[in-house]
Amino acid sequence: MNPEKDFAPLTPNIVRALNDKLYEKRKVAALEIEKLVRDFVAQNNTLQIKHVIQTLSQEFALSQHPHSRKGGLIGLAACSIALGKDSGLYLKELIEPVLTCFNDADSRLRYYACEALYNIVKVARGAVLPHFNVLFDGLSKLAADPDPNVKSGSELLDRLLKDIVTESSKFDLVGFIPLLRERIYSNNQYARQFIISWILVLVSVPDINLLDYLPEILDGLFQILGDNGKEIRKMCEVVLGEFLKEIKKNPSSVKFAEMANILVIHCQTTDDLIQLTAMCWMREFIQLAGRAMLPYSSGILTAVLPCLAYDDRKKSIKEVANVCNQSLMKLVTPEDDEPDEPKPVAQKQTEPNPEDSLPKQEGAASGGPGGSCDSSFGSGINVFTSARLASFTRATDRAPVTLHLDGIVQVLNCHLSDTAIGMMTRIAVLKWLYHLYIKTPRKMFRHTDSLFPILLQTLSDESDEVVLKDLEVLAEIASSPAGQTDDPGAPDGPDLRVHHSELQVPTSGRANLLNPPSTKGLECSPSTPTMNSYFYKFMINLLQTFSSERKLLEARGPFIIRQLCLLLNAENIFHSMADILLREEDLKFASTMVHTLNTILLTSTELFQLRNQLKDLRTLESQNLFCCLYRSWCHNPVTTVSLCFLTQNYRHAYDLIQKLDLRLQLLDVKNNPYLIKALYGLLMLLPQSSAFQLLSHRLQCVPNPELLQTEDCLKAAPKSQKGDSPSIDYTELLQHFEKVQKQHLEVRHQRSGRGDHLDRRVVL
Repeated sequence: MNPEKDFAPLTPNIVRALNDKLYEKRKVAALEIEKLVRDFVAQNNTLQIKHVIQTLSQEFALSQHPHSRKGGLIGLAACSIALGKDSGLYLKELIEPVLTCFNDADSRLRYYACEALYNIVKVARGAVLPHFNVLFDGLSKLAADPDPNVKSGSELLDRLLKDIVTESSKFDLVGFIPLLRERIYSNNQYARQFIISWILVLVSVPDINLLDYLPEILDGLFQILGDNGKEIRKMCEVVLGEFLKEIKKNPSSVKFAEMANILVIHCQTTDDLIQLTAMCWMREFIQLAGRAMLPYSSGILTAVLPCLAYDDRKKSIKEVANVCNQSLMKLVTPEDDEPDEPKPVAQKQTEPNPEDSLPKQEGAASGGPGGSCDSSFGSGINVFTSARLASFTRATDRAPVTLHLDGIVQVLNCHLSDTAIGMMTRIAVLKWLYHLYIKTPRKMFRHTDSLFPILLQTLSDESDEVVLKDLEVLAEIASSPAGQTDDPGAPDGPDLRVHHSELQVPTSGRANLLNPPSTKGLECSPSTPTMNSYFYKFMINLLQTFSSERKLLEARGPFIIRQLCLLLNAENIFHSMADILLREEDLKFASTMVHTLNTILLTSTELFQLRNQLKDLRTLESQNLFCCLYRSWCHNPVTTVSLCFLTQNYRHAYDLIQKLDLRLQLLDVKNNPYLIKALYGLLMLLPQSSAFQLLSHRLQCVPNPELLQTEDCLKAAPKSQKGDSPSIDYTELLQHFEKVQKQHLEVRHQRSGRGDHLDRRVVL
C-alpha cells in the first residue's frame, strides 16, 4: 500500500493500524473508525460515511495484501456498528466486499470475513432481507468449508440469519425460490445439510407458504433423501413429512399435477427409503387428488406394478404400492366409457399434459425395479420437461378428467409380456384389464386385438392363479355386449368400426389349423345373448394354442376348459369347439382334443347340467348339440361310442362297435357258426402258450345262444325304448363316422409309408 496516498478522512494512525499484522492493533483502529463514523452520523454527513466505506472496501478489504484485507473487514464491521439502524442505507456497500473475501484462499481471512458479516447482519437485522439471496449464496459456500473454524463461524451467522427470517414478515420467497431450486441439487454433504435446514425453517414460518413452490424443489428433496449421511437423510425425512402434513391440511391449494411425475420417477428408484417415501406420497396424492391423477395412470402403474411382486424384505413398499394400485383402480368408473367430447381450443390449452410437469434432470431413473417397460409406453413415463403447468389445478377443477386408455393398456401389455415379472404383478395386471373391460368396455374393445395374443400366451403361465385371472379377462372379452359386431362403441374415426369388430387370428403356429370359418361354419356356431362376435374367434385361437403347445393341452387343457365352462356357457363352448374341430386338418390333434373334451364332458362336475341335457334328446336343441358333438367326436372312435352311451343311444352304439373290428362278428353266433368252429380248431392246433391262453379267453366271451334273439327283439320293440331319437338320422351319422375313420387311416398309412390296400377296420 502506498504510504503517501491520502486516505482521508481516515487518519494515518488508523491506516497504519489497519495494515498491521497484529489483530489487537487492527482492533484499536476499528474502534477509532467506529468513533469517526458515529460523528459523521451525528452530523448527518452521508458523503463522508460513503467515503469511509468506499475506502475500507477498495483500498483495504479488496487489497492484495492479506493484513490490509483483514483490516478492511474489521473496519467495515466497525462502520456498521457505528451506523446502527442507519446501516440499512449502506448495506450493499458493506456486504459486497465482505462476501468477496468468502472466496479467499486464506482460511483465517475467510473466518474474519464471516465474523465481519455477522456483525453487519446483527446490526441491520431485517434490513438485510433485500440482500438475502447474496447472503444465502455466500453462506452455502461456507457451509462446506474445510476449515472447522470457518465452518463454526458460518453456523453462527446462519443461525442469526434464520432468526431474522423467522421473525420477519417481509421475506421475498418468490425471489429466493430460483436460488433454492438451483442449490438443492448440490452433491456436497454439508451444502445439502445447509439447504435442508433452511427449508425446515421456511416451512415452520406461518407467513411463508412454501407449499406453493413445492413442485420446484420436490425432486431435489428426494435426491437429498438418498444421501449417504444418516443425519441428512433423517433431516430430509422430517422436511418431507412436514410438507406432507401441509398437503393433507390444505389439499385444495396443492399442485398435484406438477408433482405427479416427480413421484413416478422416485417410486422407481433402487433406494428403499426414497422409494417408500415416494410411494407414500403417491398414495396420499391418489386419495387426496382423486380423478385428477387419472391422466398420470400409465406412469403410476409403471412405478407401482413391479413393487407388488416384492418379497418380505420390501414388505412396507409392497403394502403401500398395493394401496396405490387399489386406490387408482377405484378412480376408473363407467363414466370414463363415455365418448370423448371435443373441447374448445382455449380449454385444450389448459388441459394437463403428464409429460410436461417435471424438471428435467440428469440421471433420471428410466425404469422401475427390474424395469420392464419401454419409455415410450404411456403418458408421463420417464419423459419430463422444465415447464410448469401453473394452471392445471384450476383447469381440472373446471372440467371433468378424461381417461385415455392408450398409455394404460400399453403399460399393462408390457408388464404382462415380461416373463421376468413377478406373479403378483401379473395378477394385478390381469385384474386391471378385467376392471377396465367391466368399467370401460367400449373403449377397451379398441385394444382387444393387441391384447388378445398375450392373453392367450398367459394361459401357459406356471401359476394357476394367473391362469384363472387370465381366463376371467378372456371370458369377459368373449361375453361382453360391447364386443358385438353391430356395436362399434365410440370410434375415434370412420375406420375404427372395422378394426374394432374383427379380431385377426394369429398367423404363428400351424397355418392349416382352423382356417377362418366359412359362412356355413358361423351358422353352426352358437349364438346366445351371453356371447359376442369375439367368442367364436376366442375358441379358434384357444384351439390353435392347444395345437401349437401340446404340453399346455396335456397339463392345463382340462383345467382351462372347465374354468371356461364356469365363466361362460358350457353348451356354447362345446358346440363351437366341436364345430371348429370338424374342419381341423391335423387329424391327430383333432383326435387328442376330442378325447380331452369327452373326458371333461363325462367326468367334470362343471358339466353336470350339460350331461343331463344330452341324456334327454327330446328337444331340438339337445338333438342339434348331440349331432354337432358326434360329427367331431368321430375323430376318436372310443369317444364316439362313449357319447352314444352318455346320450343313451344304445342301438347306435351297437352299430358303431360292429364297425370297429371284425372280431365282433363273434357276437353274431347264428350267422357265423363256422367262424367259431374254425377258431376252436385253431385253438387245438396251438401249443400251450400265451397265444393259446389269449384265444381261449377270447372264445369264452362268445355269447350264449339266447342272445341270438336280440336282433329280432330290437326290431319288434319301439325305438323310443332303445335310447335312439327318432328325429336324428343315424344312418347319416354312421356314414360320417366311416368317412372320418377312413381319413384317419389314410393319414396313418401315409405317415408309415405303406402303400398297400387300406383296411377299413379300426382296431381298438
